[in-house]
Amino acid sequence: MYAVIKSGGKQHRVTPDELLKVELLKAEQGDTITIEDVLMVVDGTDIKIGQPLVAGARVEAEVVEHGRGEKVRIVKHRRRKHYHKEQGHRQWYTLLKIKSINA
Repeated sequence: MYAVIKSGGKQHRVTPDELLKVELLKAEQGDTITIEDVLMVVDGTDIKIGQPLVAGARVEAEVVEHGRGEKVRIVKHRRRKHYHKEQGHRQWYTLLKIKSINA
């Protein structure tokens, strides 16, 4: 069984007992959250596709931790113009443990 959910403007395919990194959510560590934005649920041969969301479907997840991802280097350079700029970015994330998928 798996589901496709929407979180932080992205779509994620999740299964029970999976660890998932999503954009930062406003929830405390150890809290249980319910994700209502379920786009598709697949259980064997039974497939439910929402238009745009599956009615009554939800995913239960536990917040494991908050953190920051790996540093991404941004380099802008113009040849022969004496222009060179470097910048770094670390995105905040929330690590979720998927508990159950309720269709």
